[in-house]
Amino acid sequence: MGNREDLLAGAKRCLIEKGYSRTTARDIANASGVSLAGIGYHFKSKEALMNEALFEAMREWGDDLAATLTADVQPDATPLERFETAWDRVVESFTRLRPLWLTQFELLGQIDHLPEVREQLVQATGEARLGLAELFEGVELGGDPERERLAGALYQALLTGFLSQWLLDPAGALSGREVVAALRSFTS
Repeated sequence: MGNREDLLAGAKRCLIEKGYSRTTARDIANASGVSLAGIGYHFKSKEALMNEALFEAMREWGDDLAATLTADVQPDATPLERFETAWDRVVESFTRLRPLWLTQFELLGQIDHLPEVREQLVQATGEARLGLAELFEGVELGGDPERERLAGALYQALLTGFLSQWLLDPAGALSGREVVAALRSFTS
């Protein structure tokens, strides 16, 4: 790896270990084995490096989740069976990637002071919604843009809400089976 890649890897480690706002440029330099000057040379600022590291980590999570979800879902599964299986995989990712999720919530609390992060999050959110619609509901992208938008926004709202509950009280968070039972109670 080169210095740029080392800095990104170090920044991702710092995100997980310290969070976004508690990471210093020196922390990144120490974690990456690259000088402080390397941050300015390759990224112009610590914030630009941290933003790139955060969004790279989020893309990796999305790719990992997509591979996990598609591997576990039976082709003949009903939408609720697909949802239950997918939801259980998402909860597993909460456990594995808790620091990344905490960092995202940390950033939401500071979003009014980080316009460049807001812009990137808005773009990533749009892409994530499409991905969630495709993963959870099996929506074919490009078929019905309104259905994709609605399904994706609903799954994102569910994901964010359940994630916040899980971060506060993992033992009290709902499993895929329980979420499906709750959904059934609303549609019966």
